[in-house]
Amino acid sequence: MTTAASAPNLDKGLANTIAAESQMSFIDGQAGILEYVGIHIDDLARNSSFEETVYLLWNLRLPTRDELAAFRKELAAEYDLPAGMWEFIRGLPKSAKPMHALRTMVSALALFDPEADDPSPEANHRKAVRLVAKTPTLIAAYDRHRKGKDFVKPDASKPIAESFLAMLNGQAPTEAMTRGMDICLILHADHGLNASTFAARVTISTLSDLYSAMTSAIGTLKGPLHGGANEGVMVMLKEIGSIDKVEPFVRAKLADKSKIMGFGHRVYKAYDPRATYLKTFAKQIASDTGNQKLYEMSYKIEQIMEAEVGPKGIHPNVDFYSATTYFSLGLDIDLFTPMFAMARMPGWLGHCLEQLSDNKLIRPRAEYVGPHNVDYVAIDKR
Repeated sequence: MTTAASAPNLDKGLANTIAAESQMSFIDGQAGILEYVGIHIDDLARNSSFEETVYLLWNLRLPTRDELAAFRKELAAEYDLPAGMWEFIRGLPKSAKPMHALRTMVSALALFDPEADDPSPEANHRKAVRLVAKTPTLIAAYDRHRKGKDFVKPDASKPIAESFLAMLNGQAPTEAMTRGMDICLILHADHGLNASTFAARVTISTLSDLYSAMTSAIGTLKGPLHGGANEGVMVMLKEIGSIDKVEPFVRAKLADKSKIMGFGHRVYKAYDPRATYLKTFAKQIASDTGNQKLYEMSYKIEQIMEAEVGPKGIHPNVDFYSATTYFSLGLDIDLFTPMFAMARMPGWLGHCLEQLSDNKLIRPRAEYVGPHNVDYVAIDKR
C-alpha cells in the first residue's frame, strides 16, 4: 500500500519532472539561453557546421581538425541507401504525406541493416551514423518520387547540407543556400527532453533498437503540438499575402485571442536564442532567392507582436524565421517538419546512447481515478 510519504506527485505533462540526466544541451528559458555541451547556440550557428555539431553532441567536446575530417568521411560513406531501399521508396504511394513516409522509411531501414539488433556500443555508433547520414537521402528521394522525378543520388564529396539540397532540387545549391540549411540543422539538433526526445528515450530504455527509437521520435514529432509550427508560419504568411495586409490580420487575431504561429514557446519566456542569428540569415537568404517579401512580412508581424505581447514574454521562436528560410531554399511546406526530424536526428540518437550508458526502464505511474469494488454483471443481465 502506498503511504503519504511515498506517494508520487501528479504532474500532468511532466513539466516539473526531471526524468533524465543529460550532458548534451542546457536550456534556461527565463534568460533565453540554449547551450550544446556548454557552448552557446548562437556561437555554433555562426561558426560551426552540422557535422561538427553532431560530433560535439555525441562526444561532448569539439573535434580536432583531423577528427572532424574523419567523422565527415564516416558520415559521407553512409549517405547512399541499400538497393532494396531505393526500390522500397519507389513503391510508396505518391499521395502519402512526407511525415508518414519518413516514419515508415526510417523503420524500413532496419530491414536492410544486419546490425539492427546488435546492442553493442560499437554497432550502435555505426547505426547512429547511418541514421544521420541516410535521413537526408530518404527525404529528398521521397520528395522526388512523389513528384515523378528521377532520383538524384547523394554526393559523398559534399557536406550533408549541400548534398541534401542538390538531391532535393536537382541542381547544386549556392553557397548561401548551403550555409542557410546548415544553420537550420545546427539550431534544431537538440533541445533538452522535449516530447520526441523523451519518446525516443522511453523506447530505447526497453532495450529496443535505434531504428525503433527513431521511429517513435518521428511519430511524436508529427503531432501538431510538437512539430509543424514552421509549416503553420508559412501557411499564415501565404494567407496574409502582402505586407499591407499584415497589420489588420495580426490585429484581428489578437482581438480574437487567436494564436499567431511562430510566437511563444513552452520553455522560453525570453527571445528564443535559436532565432537570434537565424533572423539575420533569413533576411539574407530571402533577398538572395527573390523572397524578400516573405521576410518583410515576417519582420512586420514581429514588430507588431513585440509591441503588443513582447512585454508578456511572448517572442518569436525558432520556427518563425526558419519558415522563411526553408521556403527560400526551395522546400515545399509539407517538408518543413521532415526537415525538423532530419536536424533533430543526432539529438535523438545522442539521448538514446546516453540512456543506454546508464539505463533504467522508464515506467512512470498513472493516478487511478476510476471506481472501486464494482460488481461484475453477467452479459444477459446488462
